[in-house]
Amino acid sequence: MIGHYALNQYVSITLSEDKGIAYFQFSKRDESFSCSVEELESFLYSQDIRYGIQHDIVRRISTNPEEYFFSRVPIAIGDSPVDGVDGRIILAVDLEEDRKPLEKADGKVDYKELVRLHNVMRGQLIARKVPPQSGQNGRTVTGEELPYKPGKEARFKIGKNVLVDQDETAMYAAIDGLVTLTDKGKVNVFPVYEVNGDVDYSTGNIDFVGTVVIRGNVLTGFTVKSAGDIRVVGGVEGAELLAGGSIEITGGIIGYNKGLVSAGQNVKVSFIQDGNVVAGEDVIVSQSIMHSNIRAGHDVLCNGTKGLIVGGIVQAGERVVARTIGNTMSTATAIEVGVVPELRNEINELRQELRQLKENEDKTDKALYLLNQLANNGQLSPDKVALRVKLNATKQSHLRDERRIRERILEIERMLEDTGRAKVEVVKTIYGGSKIVIGRYTRFVKDPTERVVFIYNEGDITIAPYI
Repeated sequence: MIGHYALNQYVSITLSEDKGIAYFQFSKRDESFSCSVEELESFLYSQDIRYGIQHDIVRRISTNPEEYFFSRVPIAIGDSPVDGVDGRIILAVDLEEDRKPLEKADGKVDYKELVRLHNVMRGQLIARKVPPQSGQNGRTVTGEELPYKPGKEARFKIGKNVLVDQDETAMYAAIDGLVTLTDKGKVNVFPVYEVNGDVDYSTGNIDFVGTVVIRGNVLTGFTVKSAGDIRVVGGVEGAELLAGGSIEITGGIIGYNKGLVSAGQNVKVSFIQDGNVVAGEDVIVSQSIMHSNIRAGHDVLCNGTKGLIVGGIVQAGERVVARTIGNTMSTATAIEVGVVPELRNEINELRQELRQLKENEDKTDKALYLLNQLANNGQLSPDKVALRVKLNATKQSHLRDERRIRERILEIERMLEDTGRAKVEVVKTIYGGSKIVIGRYTRFVKDPTERVVFIYNEGDITIAPYI
């Protein structure tokens, strides 16, 4: 029998980098080796192994040491920390409107009533905050505690006509209207304005603070502006549609190379021909994009049954997905991804805003310092007391704004660094005459190629199979 003090001549204990596992290994093989469970445990203790000892392995080594002469075995396993779960905001209203035509009492179907909106009433719950969940500390095999990463608190992105309760756990509508997400995910409630037909000379241009629903077409030369969403049940010609939220067009866009359809969030349409479309997030097209200029902050998705992109320039911050790109006549078609000019502009504006905030904070701090000095000397008049309260509130508001801006700057920096997500997915065929641009790199397609994905890889655009 070998005493635990002599065991270190025969065996060694090594720890993983995070001390989460201790490995047992024979450093010297001796057929006559034997040791008791107690001796082995005592040896482990002398090596600072205090937690997670695998007693069945210890027993097995004690009874059959030769089994372990040529292998390294985990003899103690600690507990990994369980990270907390981030809090989140859950919407209590459905933002997808009903798509079924309205059936009247006599059984007839009214297709003009295709868009039915989920309006909310004043005081109705719109969203609630789910708090982050706590995690659980882990433990190393040496008995030290491994701290877990706590979950992050979610924050409401507050837009127009919404109220948050005092403890910031629920958001309510301040007016009757329609819940709309605008750029950067702000939640708003906008009133709704409906046009029961075309936007033409009889209606004139529309500029509305809320959501606009048009149950007809928007004709060339007219403008529809909305702080919320724009829904068009017909089609759009060479007109200008500008929305803070999303734009949805049941028909298509035939733009005659005039006009512009621009949304803070998404543009959803069945086809685009000779059009100009800009979306803060996604452009989603069910049929085709032909000879148009398209720009999306995130993705351009044109992968329906037809799913054709031909001619023009399509730019996306992250992905372009299409069934077919280009045609057999090698029509010049440019697809660019990893292009986010809006983000570069936004980050510059945010940095400017942050500088301004810091200047204002300094002024507020100086004023507060003087008022606090006066208060300490008992020389604060009632109007100065009111001013001090106001300045303190201003300071808190500045700090909140500063936190929000810094978080957004970090978010944008991460997005700009990440060209790894930029890709062009071809579900069926890409033809010669097409040009793929990822970030600063360009690749021309010479021959028709089936089912591929273009990605950036170490200074070049490479092709992988589409799965």
